[in-house]
Amino acid sequence: MLEEEREAVAAASRKLAAAGLVAATSGNVSARHGDRVAVTPTGGILAELTGGDVAVVDLDGTLLDGPLAATSELDLHLRVYRDHDAGSVVHTHAPVATALSCVLEELPVVHYEMLLFGGPVRVAPYETFGTPELAAATSRALEGRTAALLANHGTVCHGPDLTAAMRATELLEWSANLYLRASALGEPRALDADDQRAVIEAAIARSYGSTKPSENG
Repeated sequence: MLEEEREAVAAASRKLAAAGLVAATSGNVSARHGDRVAVTPTGGILAELTGGDVAVVDLDGTLLDGPLAATSELDLHLRVYRDHDAGSVVHTHAPVATALSCVLEELPVVHYEMLLFGGPVRVAPYETFGTPELAAATSRALEGRTAALLANHGTVCHGPDLTAAMRATELLEWSANLYLRASALGEPRALDADDQRAVIEAAIARSYGSTKPSENG
């Protein structure tokens, strides 16, 4: 059941671990196909996961397949699917972004690539891990956004598919690191509304981020 998604979730987990964005059992990944979700298991060592370890649940959280129970953050994943029509959700304890979650109320747009998140990254108020309260706070922070920080906890990103959710996760840690380095030099300058609007217009006009054939064909 969902063999392709299970393999992709396991591969993404290993990639996150190799990049230092998750450690040991901290963090979780899921990918949705219709009304079923492939999700990392609770207690699974992310650097060592295989597709066979990954659980499959329905949108109510009922285990449908897999040898292990789903992650303790299953409520968070399912809430994001229900509220934001996501295709994939990635939750990490990425070190720089998590550090910023301990001090910021919001991560401002200090680089135009951050507009891929939909705007400044909100910080959801602290709630105990694995609780409905955390799931609800995360969902609110994600309104109109593809990324959020969880106060004193970590990050959550979503996208239409696992590739997009992973890209957002990697970009969020890069953005957090950029903000941290800029802060060491002075007050980071954020892009204002006009700057952001100009970036969006330019990206649309130039199909930014998409390949296109050269004039030489």
